[in-house]
Amino acid sequence: MKQLGLFLMILLCSVQAMAQCSLCTKTAQQLGEGPAKGLNNGILYLALTPLLIIGILGYRWWRSNRTNE
Repeated sequence: MKQLGLFLMILLCSVQAMAQCSLCTKTAQQLGEGPAKGLNNGILYLALTPLLIIGILGYRWWRSNRTNE
C-alpha cells in the first residue's frame, strides 16, 4: 500500500512537468502564455491516460499472481 501511495504522489507531482518537445515549445511560445499552458496540459492528459490504464492492468495482474503463490 505504501508503494501505491508513493506512486500516486510522484504522479501528482509530475503533472506540473513540461511535456513539450522543442518543436511544440517554439510553436507555443508564438501563441502566447494561455495557449501554451493549454497545449502542455493536453499533452500531459494524452500521455497519462494510457499510462494509467497500463498501470491499473499491471497492478491487477500483480495482485492476482501474488495471491496464487
